[in-house]
Amino acid sequence: MFDQKQLFAAALGIKNPWKIENVEFSPTKGQLDIYIKKIKNEKVKCPVCDKECSTHDSKKRTWRHLNFFQHEAYIHCKVPRSKCDEHGVKQVEVPWARPGSGFTLLFEAYIMQLMPHMPAKAIGELVNINDEIIWRMIDHYVDEAYEAVDMATVKNIGIDETSSKRGHNYVTTFVDLEISKVIFATEGKDSKTIETFAKILKKHNGDTEKIENISCDMSKAFRKGIRENFDESKITYDQFHVIKLINSAVNDVRKMESKINELLKGTRYIWLKNPENLTVSQEKLMKSLSQMNLKTERAYRIKRSLQEFYKIAKEDTKAAKKHLKQWYFWSTHSRLEPIIEAAKTIKRHWDGVINYAESNITNGVLEGLNSKIQAAKRQARGYGTIKHFISMIYLICGDLNIKIEPNLS
Repeated sequence: MFDQKQLFAAALGIKNPWKIENVEFSPTKGQLDIYIKKIKNEKVKCPVCDKECSTHDSKKRTWRHLNFFQHEAYIHCKVPRSKCDEHGVKQVEVPWARPGSGFTLLFEAYIMQLMPHMPAKAIGELVNINDEIIWRMIDHYVDEAYEAVDMATVKNIGIDETSSKRGHNYVTTFVDLEISKVIFATEGKDSKTIETFAKILKKHNGDTEKIENISCDMSKAFRKGIRENFDESKITYDQFHVIKLINSAVNDVRKMESKINELLKGTRYIWLKNPENLTVSQEKLMKSLSQMNLKTERAYRIKRSLQEFYKIAKEDTKAAKKHLKQWYFWSTHSRLEPIIEAAKTIKRHWDGVINYAESNITNGVLEGLNSKIQAAKRQARGYGTIKHFISMIYLICGDLNIKIEPNLS
Protein backbone atom coordinates (compact mmCIF):
# COMPACT_ATOMS: atom_id res chain seq x y z
CA MET A 1 0.00 0.00 0.00
CA PHE A 2 1.21 3.51 -0.84
CA ASP A 3 2.73 5.28 2.19
CA GLN A 4 3.13 9.02 1.56
CA LYS A 5 5.06 9.45 4.82
CA GLN A 6 7.76 7.05 3.65
CA LEU A 7 7.85 8.77 0.25
CA PHE A 8 8.44 12.24 1.73
CA ALA A 9 10.87 10.87 4.31
CA ALA A 10 12.96 9.39 1.49
CA ALA A 11 12.69 12.56 -0.61
CA LEU A 12 13.75 14.78 2.30
CA GLY A 13 16.35 12.37 3.67
CA ILE A 14 14.65 12.21 7.05
CA LYS A 15 16.31 9.68 9.40
CA ASN A 16 16.52 8.98 13.13
CA PRO A 17 15.94 10.74 15.45
CA TRP A 18 13.44 12.43 13.09
CA LYS A 19 10.37 11.08 11.33
CA ILE A 20 7.50 12.34 9.15
CA GLU A 21 4.46 12.69 11.39
CA ASN A 22 1.95 13.92 8.84
CA VAL A 23 1.59 15.35 5.32
CA GLU A 24 -1.29 17.67 4.47
CA PHE A 25 -2.18 19.24 1.14
CA SER A 26 -4.78 22.01 0.85
CA PRO A 27 -6.03 22.65 -2.72
CA THR A 28 -7.80 25.75 -1.43
CA LYS A 29 -4.64 27.31 0.01
CA GLY A 30 -2.47 25.80 -2.71
CA GLN A 31 -0.07 24.67 0.00
CA LEU A 32 1.69 21.49 1.10
CA ASP A 33 2.53 21.12 4.80
CA ILE A 34 4.95 18.47 6.02
CA TYR A 35 5.11 17.81 9.76
CA ILE A 36 8.24 16.31 11.25
CA LYS A 37 8.81 15.21 14.83
CA LYS A 38 11.61 13.80 16.92
CA ILE A 39 11.19 10.15 17.77
CA LYS A 40 10.28 9.81 21.42
CA ASN A 41 13.08 8.84 23.81
CA GLU A 42 15.72 9.27 21.09
CA LYS A 43 18.63 11.37 22.24
CA VAL A 44 19.68 14.55 20.44
CA LYS A 45 23.14 16.00 19.80
CA CYS A 46 24.53 19.08 21.50
CA PRO A 47 25.27 21.58 18.68
CA VAL A 48 28.49 22.63 20.43
CA CYS A 49 30.23 19.34 21.28
CA ASP A 50 28.13 16.85 19.26
CA LYS A 51 27.58 14.78 22.39
CA GLU A 52 24.29 12.88 22.68
CA CYS A 53 22.07 14.48 25.29
CA SER A 54 18.56 14.33 26.65
CA THR A 55 15.85 16.76 25.49
CA HIS A 56 15.14 19.84 27.62
CA ASP A 57 12.05 21.18 25.78
CA SER A 58 10.77 21.88 22.26
CA LYS A 59 9.71 24.89 20.17
CA LYS A 60 7.57 24.99 17.03
CA ARG A 61 9.46 26.05 13.88
CA THR A 62 8.46 26.41 10.22
CA TRP A 63 10.65 26.44 7.10
CA ARG A 64 9.78 27.29 3.51
CA HIS A 65 10.67 24.37 1.23
CA LEU A 66 10.87 23.90 -2.55
CA ASN A 67 7.51 24.17 -4.27
CA PHE A 68 5.48 21.01 -4.68
CA PHE A 69 4.72 21.42 -8.37
CA GLN A 70 3.27 24.98 -8.43
CA HIS A 71 2.28 24.93 -4.75
CA GLU A 72 4.25 26.37 -1.86
CA ALA A 73 5.56 23.77 0.59
CA TYR A 74 6.42 24.16 4.28
CA ILE A 75 8.10 21.96 6.85
CA HIS A 76 6.89 22.17 10.44
CA CYS A 77 8.63 20.70 13.45
CA LYS A 78 8.77 21.08 17.22
CA VAL A 79 12.55 21.40 17.50
CA PRO A 80 14.00 20.23 20.79
CA ARG A 81 16.68 21.91 22.85
CA SER A 82 19.44 19.69 24.14
CA LYS A 83 20.42 19.55 27.77
CA CYS A 84 24.20 19.17 27.80
CA ASP A 85 26.13 18.64 31.03
CA GLU A 86 28.97 20.80 29.69
CA HIS A 87 27.24 23.45 27.56
CA GLY A 88 23.79 23.67 29.12
CA VAL A 89 20.57 24.11 27.14
CA LYS A 90 21.10 24.62 23.39
CA GLN A 91 18.86 24.69 20.32
CA VAL A 92 19.32 21.45 18.37
CA GLU A 93 20.30 21.76 14.71
CA VAL A 94 18.04 20.12 12.14
CA PRO A 95 19.49 18.40 9.06
CA TRP A 96 17.22 20.13 6.54
CA ALA A 97 18.01 23.78 7.38
CA ARG A 98 20.86 25.94 8.65
CA PRO A 99 20.57 27.53 12.11
CA GLY A 100 18.52 30.73 12.15
CA SER A 101 17.14 30.30 8.62
CA GLY A 102 13.45 30.13 7.79
CA PHE A 103 14.17 28.14 4.62
CA THR A 104 15.31 24.62 3.94
CA LEU A 105 18.78 24.04 2.52
CA LEU A 106 17.29 22.74 -0.73
CA PHE A 107 15.23 25.93 -1.11
CA GLU A 108 18.33 28.06 -0.51
CA ALA A 109 20.32 25.97 -2.99
CA TYR A 110 17.64 26.69 -5.58
CA ILE A 111 17.89 30.43 -4.94
CA MET A 112 21.69 30.33 -5.23
CA GLN A 113 21.39 28.57 -8.58
CA LEU A 114 19.10 31.29 -9.90
CA MET A 115 20.98 34.30 -8.55
CA PRO A 116 23.80 34.56 -11.13
CA HIS A 117 21.19 34.59 -13.89
CA MET A 118 18.30 36.65 -12.49
CA PRO A 119 17.87 39.85 -10.45
CA ALA A 120 16.97 39.28 -6.79
CA LYS A 121 13.70 41.15 -7.27
CA ALA A 122 12.65 38.82 -10.09
CA ILE A 123 13.55 35.76 -8.02
CA GLY A 124 11.57 37.19 -5.11
CA GLU A 125 8.52 37.55 -7.34
CA LEU A 126 9.02 34.01 -8.66
CA VAL A 127 9.10 32.36 -5.22
CA ASN A 128 6.91 34.94 -3.44
CA ILE A 129 9.38 36.26 -0.88
CA ASN A 130 10.90 39.70 -0.27
CA ASP A 131 14.12 40.30 -2.22
CA GLU A 132 15.84 41.58 0.95
CA ILE A 133 15.42 38.09 2.40
CA ILE A 134 17.09 36.72 -0.71
CA TRP A 135 19.98 39.17 -0.30
CA ARG A 136 20.54 38.04 3.30
CA MET A 137 20.69 34.49 2.00
CA ILE A 138 23.16 35.43 -0.76
CA ASP A 139 25.37 37.44 1.60
CA HIS A 140 25.49 34.54 4.06
CA TYR A 141 26.61 31.90 1.57
CA VAL A 142 29.04 34.19 -0.24
CA ASP A 143 30.66 35.24 3.07
CA GLU A 144 30.87 31.61 4.16
CA ALA A 145 32.46 30.47 0.89
CA TYR A 146 34.84 33.44 0.78
CA GLU A 147 36.28 32.50 4.18
CA ALA A 148 37.65 29.33 2.57
CA VAL A 149 39.40 31.12 -0.33
CA ASP A 150 43.13 30.27 -0.36
CA MET A 151 45.52 32.92 -1.71
CA ALA A 152 48.77 31.06 -1.00
CA THR A 153 49.72 30.81 -4.68
CA VAL A 154 48.80 34.36 -5.74
CA LYS A 155 51.75 36.16 -7.35
CA ASN A 156 50.41 38.38 -10.17
CA ILE A 157 47.42 40.60 -9.51
CA GLY A 158 45.40 43.14 -11.44
CA ILE A 159 43.67 46.08 -9.78
CA ASP A 160 40.80 48.07 -11.25
CA GLU A 161 37.79 50.06 -10.10
CA THR A 162 34.22 49.64 -11.23
CA SER A 163 31.22 51.84 -10.53
CA SER A 164 28.62 50.43 -8.17
CA LYS A 165 25.95 52.86 -9.44
CA ARG A 166 25.64 56.18 -11.19
CA GLY A 167 27.77 58.95 -9.79
CA HIS A 168 31.02 58.47 -7.96
CA ASN A 169 30.45 55.25 -6.03
CA TYR A 170 33.23 52.80 -6.76
CA VAL A 171 34.33 49.31 -5.84
CA THR A 172 37.95 48.28 -6.36
CA THR A 173 38.48 44.70 -7.50
CA PHE A 174 41.63 42.60 -7.16
CA VAL A 175 42.08 39.75 -9.61
CA ASP A 176 44.46 36.79 -9.59
CA LEU A 177 45.73 37.11 -13.16
CA GLU A 178 46.93 33.50 -13.25
CA ILE A 179 43.43 32.04 -12.83
CA SER A 180 41.29 35.02 -13.94
CA LYS A 181 39.12 35.38 -10.86
CA VAL A 182 38.27 38.15 -8.39
CA ILE A 183 39.93 37.43 -5.06
CA PHE A 184 38.91 40.63 -3.29
CA ALA A 185 36.50 43.53 -3.75
CA THR A 186 36.07 46.53 -1.51
CA GLU A 187 34.36 49.91 -1.50
CA GLY A 188 36.35 52.93 -2.68
CA LYS A 189 39.32 53.48 -4.99
CA ASP A 190 41.92 55.12 -2.75
CA SER A 191 45.19 53.82 -1.30
CA LYS A 192 43.32 52.31 1.65
CA THR A 193 41.85 49.69 -0.68
CA ILE A 194 45.38 48.39 -1.31
CA GLU A 195 46.13 48.33 2.41
CA THR A 196 42.91 46.41 3.09
CA PHE A 197 43.76 43.89 0.37
CA ALA A 198 47.22 43.32 1.89
CA LYS A 199 45.54 42.36 5.18
CA ILE A 200 43.02 40.09 3.45
CA LEU A 201 45.82 38.44 1.45
CA LYS A 202 47.67 37.52 4.65
CA LYS A 203 44.45 36.31 6.30
CA HIS A 204 43.93 33.90 3.39
CA ASN A 205 47.43 32.37 3.48
CA GLY A 206 48.90 34.82 0.96
CA ASP A 207 52.15 36.75 1.29
CA THR A 208 52.71 40.35 0.18
CA GLU A 209 56.37 39.56 -0.50
CA LYS A 210 55.40 36.86 -2.99
CA ILE A 211 53.44 39.27 -5.17
CA GLU A 212 55.74 39.73 -8.16
CA ASN A 213 53.72 41.94 -10.50
CA ILE A 214 50.78 44.29 -10.12
CA SER A 215 48.87 45.66 -13.09
CA CYS A 216 46.82 48.82 -12.53
CA ASP A 217 46.07 52.26 -13.90
CA MET A 218 48.25 55.30 -13.26
CA SER A 219 46.30 56.72 -10.31
CA LYS A 220 48.33 58.28 -7.51
CA ALA A 221 46.22 56.45 -4.94
CA PHE A 222 47.08 53.01 -6.32
CA ARG A 223 50.78 53.91 -6.61
CA LYS A 224 50.84 55.09 -3.00
CA GLY A 225 49.03 51.99 -1.73
CA ILE A 226 51.31 49.62 -3.64
CA ARG A 227 54.47 51.42 -2.53
CA GLU A 228 53.39 51.22 1.13
CA ASN A 229 52.11 47.63 1.15
CA PHE A 230 53.79 45.78 -1.76
CA ASP A 231 57.20 47.43 -1.97
CA GLU A 232 58.79 44.27 -3.44
CA SER A 233 56.34 44.14 -6.34
CA LYS A 234 56.82 45.58 -9.82
CA ILE A 235 54.07 47.81 -11.16
CA THR A 236 52.97 47.43 -14.76
CA TYR A 237 50.69 50.22 -15.85
CA ASP A 238 47.87 48.62 -17.72
CA GLN A 239 48.04 48.83 -21.50
CA PHE A 240 44.35 49.74 -21.77
CA HIS A 241 44.78 52.82 -19.59
CA VAL A 242 48.01 53.91 -21.32
CA ILE A 243 46.37 53.73 -24.75
CA LYS A 244 43.28 55.44 -23.33
CA LEU A 245 45.54 58.34 -22.31
CA ILE A 246 47.00 58.74 -25.79
CA ASN A 247 43.55 58.29 -27.41
CA SER A 248 42.30 61.20 -25.35
CA ALA A 249 45.25 63.29 -26.56
CA VAL A 250 44.50 62.41 -30.19
CA ASN A 251 40.90 63.47 -29.71
CA ASP A 252 42.00 66.77 -28.16
CA VAL A 253 44.13 67.44 -31.24
CA ARG A 254 41.13 66.61 -33.45
CA LYS A 255 38.81 68.93 -31.53
CA MET A 256 41.24 71.84 -31.82
CA GLU A 257 41.84 71.22 -35.51
CA SER A 258 38.13 70.77 -36.27
CA LYS A 259 37.66 74.48 -35.51
CA ILE A 260 39.47 75.25 -38.76
CA ASN A 261 38.58 72.07 -40.64
CA GLU A 262 34.93 71.06 -40.42
CA LEU A 263 35.62 67.73 -42.10
CA LEU A 264 37.00 66.51 -38.75
CA LYS A 265 33.74 67.07 -36.93
CA GLY A 266 32.00 63.81 -36.07
CA THR A 267 35.10 61.71 -36.83
CA ARG A 268 36.09 60.97 -33.23
CA TYR A 269 35.50 57.21 -33.40
CA ILE A 270 37.52 56.80 -36.58
CA TRP A 271 40.68 57.92 -34.76
CA LEU A 272 39.92 55.60 -31.83
CA LYS A 273 39.92 52.54 -34.07
CA ASN A 274 42.80 50.59 -35.54
CA PRO A 275 42.86 50.49 -39.38
CA GLU A 276 41.85 46.83 -39.52
CA ASN A 277 38.68 47.57 -37.51
CA LEU A 278 37.37 50.37 -39.71
CA THR A 279 34.19 49.87 -41.70
CA VAL A 280 34.38 50.30 -45.47
CA SER A 281 32.97 53.82 -45.28
CA GLN A 282 35.25 54.76 -42.36
CA GLU A 283 38.27 53.41 -44.21
CA LYS A 284 37.37 55.51 -47.25
CA LEU A 285 36.98 58.64 -45.10
CA MET A 286 40.25 57.96 -43.25
CA LYS A 287 42.09 57.64 -46.57
CA SER A 288 40.64 60.93 -47.74
CA LEU A 289 41.56 62.75 -44.51
CA SER A 290 45.07 61.27 -44.51
CA GLN A 291 45.84 63.13 -47.74
CA MET A 292 45.29 66.52 -46.08
CA ASN A 293 48.44 66.62 -43.97
CA LEU A 294 46.33 66.93 -40.81
CA LYS A 295 47.71 67.34 -37.30
CA THR A 296 45.10 64.80 -36.20
CA GLU A 297 46.46 62.23 -38.65
CA ARG A 298 49.97 62.86 -37.32
CA ALA A 299 48.73 62.40 -33.72
CA TYR A 300 47.03 59.18 -34.84
CA ARG A 301 50.31 57.82 -36.23
CA ILE A 302 52.01 58.62 -32.93
CA LYS A 303 49.31 56.65 -31.16
CA ARG A 304 49.79 53.71 -33.52
CA SER A 305 53.51 53.80 -32.77
CA LEU A 306 52.79 53.51 -29.04
CA GLN A 307 50.59 50.50 -29.75
CA GLU A 308 53.50 49.00 -31.66
CA PHE A 309 55.55 49.06 -28.43
CA TYR A 310 53.18 46.49 -26.91
CA LYS A 311 53.49 44.22 -29.93
CA ILE A 312 57.30 44.38 -29.94
CA ALA A 313 57.42 43.81 -26.16
CA LYS A 314 55.94 40.33 -26.57
CA GLU A 315 58.88 39.30 -28.77
CA ASP A 316 61.93 41.41 -27.86
CA THR A 317 62.32 43.27 -24.55
CA LYS A 318 65.42 45.21 -25.62
CA ALA A 319 63.89 46.31 -28.91
CA ALA A 320 60.67 47.34 -27.13
CA LYS A 321 62.54 49.59 -24.70
CA LYS A 322 64.44 51.20 -27.58
CA HIS A 323 61.20 51.73 -29.48
CA LEU A 324 59.53 53.45 -26.52
CA LYS A 325 62.45 55.86 -26.13
CA GLN A 326 62.22 56.75 -29.82
CA TRP A 327 58.46 57.15 -29.48
CA TYR A 328 58.93 59.56 -26.57
CA PHE A 329 61.37 61.70 -28.58
CA TRP A 330 58.96 61.81 -31.53
CA SER A 331 55.99 62.68 -29.27
CA THR A 332 57.74 65.48 -27.37
CA HIS A 333 58.97 67.02 -30.64
CA SER A 334 55.62 66.73 -32.40
CA ARG A 335 54.51 70.31 -31.63
CA LEU A 336 51.14 68.83 -30.70
CA GLU A 337 50.50 70.02 -27.16
CA PRO A 338 48.03 67.29 -26.06
CA ILE A 339 50.42 64.61 -27.37
CA ILE A 340 53.37 66.23 -25.59
CA GLU A 341 51.43 66.31 -22.31
CA ALA A 342 50.43 62.66 -22.68
CA ALA A 343 54.06 61.70 -23.42
CA LYS A 344 55.23 63.57 -20.33
CA THR A 345 52.63 61.74 -18.23
CA ILE A 346 53.97 58.44 -19.55
CA LYS A 347 57.51 59.63 -18.79
CA ARG A 348 56.50 60.24 -15.16
CA HIS A 349 55.31 56.63 -15.05
CA TRP A 350 58.12 55.31 -17.23
CA ASP A 351 59.18 52.30 -15.16
CA GLY A 352 55.61 51.05 -14.87
CA VAL A 353 55.03 51.39 -18.61
CA ILE A 354 58.35 49.83 -19.63
CA ASN A 355 57.79 46.95 -17.17
CA TYR A 356 55.28 45.52 -19.62
CA ALA A 357 58.22 44.42 -21.76
CA GLU A 358 59.23 42.04 -18.95
CA SER A 359 55.96 41.16 -17.22
CA ASN A 360 53.65 41.07 -20.27
CA ILE A 361 50.68 41.36 -17.92
CA THR A 362 47.62 43.50 -18.57
CA ASN A 363 44.22 44.13 -17.05
CA GLY A 364 42.55 42.53 -20.05
CA VAL A 365 41.18 39.86 -17.73
CA LEU A 366 39.73 42.58 -15.49
CA GLU A 367 38.08 44.29 -18.43
CA GLY A 368 36.34 41.02 -19.29
CA LEU A 369 35.24 40.45 -15.71
CA ASN A 370 34.13 44.06 -15.40
CA SER A 371 31.93 43.58 -18.46
CA LYS A 372 30.20 40.69 -16.68
CA ILE A 373 29.77 42.79 -13.54
CA GLN A 374 28.32 45.75 -15.43
CA ALA A 375 25.96 43.49 -17.40
CA ALA A 376 24.67 41.98 -14.15
CA LYS A 377 24.33 45.48 -12.67
CA ARG A 378 22.27 46.68 -15.64
CA GLN A 379 20.08 43.59 -15.41
CA ALA A 380 19.46 44.14 -11.70
CA ARG A 381 19.12 47.93 -12.11
CA GLY A 382 21.33 48.42 -9.08
CA TYR A 383 21.99 46.38 -5.96
CA GLY A 384 20.77 48.70 -3.24
CA THR A 385 23.87 48.42 -1.07
CA ILE A 386 27.60 48.10 -1.69
CA LYS A 387 27.54 44.87 0.34
CA HIS A 388 25.06 43.28 -2.08
CA PHE A 389 27.06 44.51 -5.09
CA ILE A 390 30.27 42.99 -3.73
CA SER A 391 28.47 39.71 -3.01
CA MET A 392 27.39 39.59 -6.66
CA ILE A 393 30.93 40.30 -7.84
CA TYR A 394 32.17 37.29 -5.86
CA LEU A 395 29.27 35.14 -7.01
CA ILE A 396 29.77 35.98 -10.71
CA CYS A 397 33.55 36.40 -10.89
CA GLY A 398 34.99 34.84 -7.72
CA ASP A 399 34.65 31.13 -8.59
CA LEU A 400 33.53 30.45 -5.02
CA ASN A 401 32.93 26.91 -3.80
CA ILE A 402 29.45 27.36 -2.32
CA LYS A 403 28.28 24.24 -0.51
CA ILE A 404 24.66 23.80 0.48
CA GLU A 405 24.10 20.21 1.48
CA PRO A 406 21.59 18.76 3.94
CA ASN A 407 23.18 16.83 6.77
CA LEU A 408 21.69 13.42 6.22
CA SER A 409 24.16 11.44 8.31
